[in-house]
This record gives sequence, structure tokens and C-alpha cells, in this order.
Amino acid sequence: MSAGQDTHPLPPAPGEEQAEVAGALARLAKDAEAVYVAPNWKLVWWRFKRHRLALVSGVVLIFIAIIALFPEFFSTQDPNQSSTTGSFIPVQRLHLFDNGRFSPFVYGVEGGRNPKTLRMEWTIDETKKIPVRFFAEGYEYKLLGLIPANRHLIGLADPQFGGRIHLLGTDRLGRDQWSRLMYGTRVSLSIGLVAVFLSIFLGILLGGISGYFGGMVDLVIQRLIEILQSLPPIPIWMALTAALPRDWSVERVYFAITIILSLIGWTTLGREVRGRFLALREEDFVVAANLIGCSQARVIFRHMVPTFTSHIIAASTLAIPVMIINETFLSFLGLGLRPPAISWGVLLQEAQNLQSIVLAPWLLLPGLAVIITVLALNILGDGLRDAADPYS
Repeated sequence: MSAGQDTHPLPPAPGEEQAEVAGALARLAKDAEAVYVAPNWKLVWWRFKRHRLALVSGVVLIFIAIIALFPEFFSTQDPNQSSTTGSFIPVQRLHLFDNGRFSPFVYGVEGGRNPKTLRMEWTIDETKKIPVRFFAEGYEYKLLGLIPANRHLIGLADPQFGGRIHLLGTDRLGRDQWSRLMYGTRVSLSIGLVAVFLSIFLGILLGGISGYFGGMVDLVIQRLIEILQSLPPIPIWMALTAALPRDWSVERVYFAITIILSLIGWTTLGREVRGRFLALREEDFVVAANLIGCSQARVIFRHMVPTFTSHIIAASTLAIPVMIINETFLSFLGLGLRPPAISWGVLLQEAQNLQSIVLAPWLLLPGLAVIITVLALNILGDGLRDAADPYS
């Protein structure tokens, strides 16, 4: 290229510029038309995608949900296996690279009894490396309670080694905290989901009946809601859970705790559904459905409830953290699930005294799992609430 040659691009011809403008206008018109004809769920998804933090929270919750579905696969050993000589073993941090190459390992631990306190004291021995591998063989279990398997996400590279690895240390009975945390995720998360599902069912059913029929039915349901909301929650939880027989099995206590949380948690949604039904029952589409002979159940569940489904979804995601915290709180106080059940609240019982926290601060790690899950659910709920609001 010569020195005198002009390096600037030539301006577009008038015809080309008009074509670009016409193409941009056509794309805008197409996007606008897509918005006009898009269903409500797609509009909610388009608005939700702009909330980056909510998307990240959704990914985190998907990962937590996978752990809740398959805790046996993510655990390293039987969560109920105890060891009289392995109490309060410290965290063995997983290292992925050894001398610049991918070779997962953990450092070994050395223990000895203190001659003054007669307490076992453990130290990390960095001269001893225990090789581990992904998708290793371990103890046998049934995936989803049906499929026999023995593969785990992390395990010893040599099953004949005979040792144990503790990625989050052990408790006072020598039980592996990592495995117990994986199993506790299933229980705590499922209690929150089941309790919220029952609360939504009761809230929509009773709130819908109250707002749709009105009259004496509305009066009775609203007084019931006011009575439940006026009761102090902590004494009620303590009274109801203390009434549970101590000889009940883990499954019966689990079912009872879920019912208790559901019976207390439906009132707010019931009030909201009643208000929406009062506004919707005089709308033209509801009147038209009644005139053509639709049953009252069809009018309620087929025509009225779908108009605020997005709000119900957002309210549900915000209610699940409350249920998880309630279960953790009750179990932490010894009023909810009790050993041998495994939940986040049961795991936090081990950190109730200062001595345990000083000797084994890793016993507080289940609390971090609660914080991460509740924070992710709240952020996801905020994102869904903003996306479901047509005026946002």
C-alpha cells in the first residue's frame, strides 16, 4: 500500500445505508411482535435472564438438588459408621495437583493422646500423601433406594489401602462429617420442599374458597388465619414438637415435622390468594366461564389460579428458605429430628457447646451450607418475583 493511499473505509452508499436501517427496523418489529404473542412463561424467562445473580443462584441450587437426590454417590463412606479412636480428626483438604501434574491426594493425619488431658490430638502429616481418585469404588448402597452401586465421586485410589479420608473432619463419635453433610442435604431440603408444597396447596385451596365464595365461609377462614398468625411461633413449635412421642421412628417424626411446618406456613399465601380472587371473580372471563356452565372447581383452578401462577412460584422460592431454617432451628434445639436422623439441624447439635467449637471448628460447616442454600433461594426468589411482575 502506497503512502499516499487513503486507508479510511468509504462511507456506505445511500442505498446501503437505507437497507441497513430497514433491516434494523425489521428486526425490531419482529422482536416486538414476538413479545406481543409470547406466552406469559416466556416473558418471565426473558426478564429473568437479565438477572445475572439469580441465574448463578439457580445453578447453585441445581447442584444442591443433585446432591440431595444422590447423597450416597457424593459421600465417601457410611455416614453412621463411627470410630472410637477417630474422634475430632481435622479436615483433610483435597489437593488436585502433585508436582505440577493432576494427581489428587490428601495429607495423612497423625494422632496421639495428650498425657495431661488424655485427649486425642491430631495433626496433619505433610510427609504422607494418600492418593484419591474420582469415581472410585467404596461402600455399597442403593441409588435412589433401587439400584445397587458402589461408585462414589471421591474415594481412595487403592481400596485395599484400608484407610479413611475425611474431607470435612469427623465428629466426637468419629463419623465422617462430609458424608453426613451430604445425607443431611437430602433431609433438610426435602422437608423444605414438601412443607412448602403442602403450604401452597392449603393456601390456594382455603384462600381460593374464601375469596371466591365469600360470606360465612370467608369469615370463618379469615378468623382461622388471624388466630394462626397471632400465635407466637416459637412456643407453638415447641409445644407441638414436644408432644411427639419419643419412641416414634425417624420417618414418623419427619412426617410430623413437615405437617407442623405446613399448618403454620400457609396463612400468608392464603391471604394473598383471597385478595386476588376477590379482584378476579368479577372479571369478564370468569363471568363468561360461569355462563357457559363451567364447574366451580374448573373456574377456580383452570381460569383463576393460572393468572397468578408466576406469583405463586416466586412466593414458593421465598418460602422454602423459611421452612429450611425452621427445621434447622427445631432440630438444633432438639425439638425436631433427632439422631439417628441426619439433617443440617442435627449436625449443628454437635456444635452447641464452646468446647466442641474450640476442639473442632469444622462442626460449624453445616451452618455454612444452610447460609448458602438460603441465600441462593432468596436471590432466586427475588429474581423470579421481579420477572413475574408485569410492571417491572
